[in-house]
Amino acid sequence: MMKTIHDSSLDEWFLNRTSTSQTAYKQAVGAAVNTVQTQFSSLEKPMSGVQADFLSSLLREDTICPEEGLHLDTVLYEVGQKVLGHSVAVHHPACVAHLHCPPLIPALAGEVMVSATNQSMDSWDQSPAATLLEERMIQWLSRTFGLSPQGDGVFTSGGTQSNFMGLLLARDHYAWTRFGWNVQKRGLPPEAREMRILCSEAAHFTVKQSAALLGLGEDAVVTVKTDERHRIHLDDLDQQLSQLYGDGLHPFAIVATAGTTDFGSIDPLPELVSRAHALGLWLHVDAAYGGALILSNSYKERLQGIEAAHSITVDFHKLFYQPISCGAFLVNDVKHFNRIKQNADYLNSTEDEELGIPNLVGKSIQTTRRFDALKLYISLRTLGRAQFASMIEKTINTATATAQMIAKDQRLEVINPVPELNAVVFRFIPEMNHPDMPYSKWQDQINHEIRHALLASGDVVLANTKVNGNVCLKLTLLNPRTTLEDTHAILDRVKKTGKRRELQKGEWNQHASNIGSASYHAELL
Repeated sequence: MMKTIHDSSLDEWFLNRTSTSQTAYKQAVGAAVNTVQTQFSSLEKPMSGVQADFLSSLLREDTICPEEGLHLDTVLYEVGQKVLGHSVAVHHPACVAHLHCPPLIPALAGEVMVSATNQSMDSWDQSPAATLLEERMIQWLSRTFGLSPQGDGVFTSGGTQSNFMGLLLARDHYAWTRFGWNVQKRGLPPEAREMRILCSEAAHFTVKQSAALLGLGEDAVVTVKTDERHRIHLDDLDQQLSQLYGDGLHPFAIVATAGTTDFGSIDPLPELVSRAHALGLWLHVDAAYGGALILSNSYKERLQGIEAAHSITVDFHKLFYQPISCGAFLVNDVKHFNRIKQNADYLNSTEDEELGIPNLVGKSIQTTRRFDALKLYISLRTLGRAQFASMIEKTINTATATAQMIAKDQRLEVINPVPELNAVVFRFIPEMNHPDMPYSKWQDQINHEIRHALLASGDVVLANTKVNGNVCLKLTLLNPRTTLEDTHAILDRVKKTGKRRELQKGEWNQHASNIGSASYHAELL
């Protein structure tokens, strides 16, 4: 056995086998856990309401790196006061703005192991067990989504990276099969200016972002109208395709969305599969939001057709309740990864590959990469499919009941009365006109102000969006702990805040009897 000599003065700073190191690690992690519990998980509001200028004064650049270090307990206390206490409490039932989930406790335990072991997922000799576990996880995901036996994938940082990889492989695949052009070696083909991607107008912004990064430009993305359910409109898709072919252009990919950001809408996947396969187009399904439905016996039929996609985006830091970041990119044929594969003698040499040594760097656009598969593995093993399904289904049921509640309220307007996932878009309806602006502009302004007033109070973290140019409010009900009673209370706060804005800026002489009545004022208290 090889003897090693180490500097014992560093044992308190680096995890190793010595008692000094292990004691220091336990104390550090214990102190961090205590800070999280006292300064974050016990927060009574979803947000402190802190303003940027005040927070900036707390976090000064000149205090970051003192000449002599402070005790860890002191540093953690400061972080608790200045950072954790002013962080968004994603676990709070009134934190309902974005696709920003509360993480599972088993996943948080996994994060401790991920950070402590610090495995790098690019080569076998940096992450042997981790490499095999990620491969098994990818195999499970491929089978769960119904991909072919040749299906494969890789863990990613999330939807942005996965969507980029889908369009990267689609571009290079089309350039080779259509023009005999190797983009990896030769750059973009002369026909690149004529290549087109189709997606709905509700698709994620990363479709255009990816097109820009891929050298095709945002104008290469052709947006298709959506139907009354905010899904890609098939008739308009057919017209757009016909127009593109008629103009001598080269459509090469369709991006379907399984869970749009605003409405959670799922594009008609079987019909898109049929069109893509008939025309020889790459079908990428962005299921970052809705992919978790695959675990639900009640709702997984909404993803019917996804098994025939060429590539799939799925995020685990949404409805799989994993800490950020955690996602995956799946393909129906492992050979597609050859389009991006590189070999480095110090990582994944050809000699190692001939010996069958698995080095995952060849499937990723990242080199150093976290072992995020571990926390998902721990979560799946601990909860099981049925518990995951139950939580997902509960959020959809809460969203459906909340939409029905809004539809019955005369002061609110629901935009998607039948939510496909767990997002509910709605508006506050002012009764009084504004003396200086049209009603439609006043309604936009008051809905915008409602959100900011609630954020400033710290009581509700609500989202704004626009539908047909109109400002709307949005509840994103990812948290299975958010109940119908919670959403009722949130809507009540929305209405009271809106009514206060009416009193402040509305026409005082309009509805004078209502304004002067005790009952009207009682509603605002």
